[in-house]
Amino acid sequence: MDLDEVFLKPSQPVLFDLGDTSSGMVELFPGVWHLCEGLISADIAIRRSSVEQLLGTQAARLLPMVAYLLATRITEPDFEIRAKVVFLLGEILLPDQQGRPAADSVRQCLNAYLAQIRTRQIYAMLQLLPREPDLEPGVARLLNVCPYAGNQLADILSSRKVPLEIRRYAVRMIGLVGYLDAIPALERQLARLETRLHGQQSLAFAPVDMVEDAALIPDIRRALAFLQSP
Repeated sequence: MDLDEVFLKPSQPVLFDLGDTSSGMVELFPGVWHLCEGLISADIAIRRSSVEQLLGTQAARLLPMVAYLLATRITEPDFEIRAKVVFLLGEILLPDQQGRPAADSVRQCLNAYLAQIRTRQIYAMLQLLPREPDLEPGVARLLNVCPYAGNQLADILSSRKVPLEIRRYAVRMIGLVGYLDAIPALERQLARLETRLHGQQSLAFAPVDMVEDAALIPDIRRALAFLQSP
């Protein structure tokens, strides 16, 4: 009996049955590769189906290539798909329900990719949070792997082109993850906003952008207090 007969029999009850091991014969299942191909399909329905099916497997915890491919989909245009991708990636950094970590090779691969992400990927994750606040812990875990994210988040915070709710999540993530290198940027932004606010207080009607900026002041103060606490 050859390998195809052993591992591809229609009578197999589940796609993956890996027991307590952190590696296995999952590579022999063509189904996982089919799902990976589906992640990059031009057909949004196929992409949605593929990520949904991957959520029900251990493939991303066992195979570096699957984890890497998912990481490249952080900027997926479809919100629903992107949310599931970010959720799945965040779960990889946690032990599973049996307390087992993802394979070392998977975590190393994912960490290496996340260490290089920049504003586009970070912004894509922040965009999810106003509508999917439950993703916040997972996003924080992913950002924690990126040593440059503090400065990127500070840039997002300071941009008036960015919606207020995303700017607020940017500063929240700075404090939550603990980016000490962002403290000078936060202090400059706070001083700028407070100066502008004081200059506008004599006006009968404050400009809309000033109202939005003022809403950021408590968030920045909280982040600074957390970062500067002993």
